[in-house]
Amino acid sequence: MLKFSPAVFAVGTDYQIVVTTVSQAFVSIKIGNEVFVDDSNGILKSSSRTHNIAVPQKLLDKEKHYTVIEKGIIKRLAYFSKTRKDKFYEFDFRPVPDKDVRCYHIADAHNDVERPVAAALKYGPVDFLILNGDIPEDSSKVSNFNTIFELADRITHGNIPVVFARGNHDLRGVCAEKFAEYAPALNGKTYYSFRLGKIWGLCLDCGEDKNDSNEEYGCTVACHQFRVKETEYIKSIIKKARKEYAADDVELKLIIVHSPFTEKFGAPFDIEPDIYTEWARLLKEHVRPVLMICGHTHRYAINEPGCEADAYGQPCTVVVGSEVKRGKQFGGAGFYFGSDGIEVTFTNSQNNKKEVHKL
Repeated sequence: MLKFSPAVFAVGTDYQIVVTTVSQAFVSIKIGNEVFVDDSNGILKSSSRTHNIAVPQKLLDKEKHYTVIEKGIIKRLAYFSKTRKDKFYEFDFRPVPDKDVRCYHIADAHNDVERPVAAALKYGPVDFLILNGDIPEDSSKVSNFNTIFELADRITHGNIPVVFARGNHDLRGVCAEKFAEYAPALNGKTYYSFRLGKIWGLCLDCGEDKNDSNEEYGCTVACHQFRVKETEYIKSIIKKARKEYAADDVELKLIIVHSPFTEKFGAPFDIEPDIYTEWARLLKEHVRPVLMICGHTHRYAINEPGCEADAYGQPCTVVVGSEVKRGKQFGGAGFYFGSDGIEVTFTNSQNNKKEVHKL
């Protein structure tokens, strides 16, 4: 049986449907007459209970329905493996509409599920969900990744898309090197563009929030080299702009990144000014996004270009949509993208107070 409803992540021009099972099984996805399997070079996967299956976004948007097929394993052998009868799970799917789009943003859940769900439900129905880093407390054990899928389950029920970006806490722990096996990634990389209807977005990944040499990491990270490669990726997106943010049907451009990297923090968090200035310049001069959505600082903020928080040249308005008092209160942000502009609504788990801002 399934542990959670599937999470349908938007990655590139595909959806990556992540299915978690209670016990070892083969998993496939049927959309219309096409079946997509979770395999490794022709070998169906069963060693992990988390299955990530890429499907064409256009196909699922058209069919608006998918079936998860689970074949339980009795015993896997070199010859004549023993399996159970197929189980079928049906899910309707609602693609993001072309106008009047609503989404909810959660960052910094740190393994909390109940409070983020409560905050999200107070915003109301949405067309997609953003999970923006530090959703698990850390990557010290695989079970922490369940927070990602439980939040997606409780809010989307497998019926709408999810946008995911990695946070700095996700790099911490013995299972961090396996993170991209459990969460969405493109060719193994945790930064990528995505499409949802007329929305084009870019998920960036700042890695850790202190220098690689910081003793806290114990020689376990190489985030500077990671960011250098990410800079080249941003440049590659710009080179193929007509297939990305400059496509004829793109009407809204978003940046999703856990850390508000255009803000300068005090030591030891004052890292990579050159790289972050370059990221901001490239985005401002070429991509020209409408909004950058962040978490990380555990407090709400709406920062306009040129404000006191803008240290490295913001390419657009930055919304920090996460206010967290750990163990007590969680606050997230709802976004409405309408014909007359953007509306941001901050909601929290403790009360029905809503803070509404028009951008």
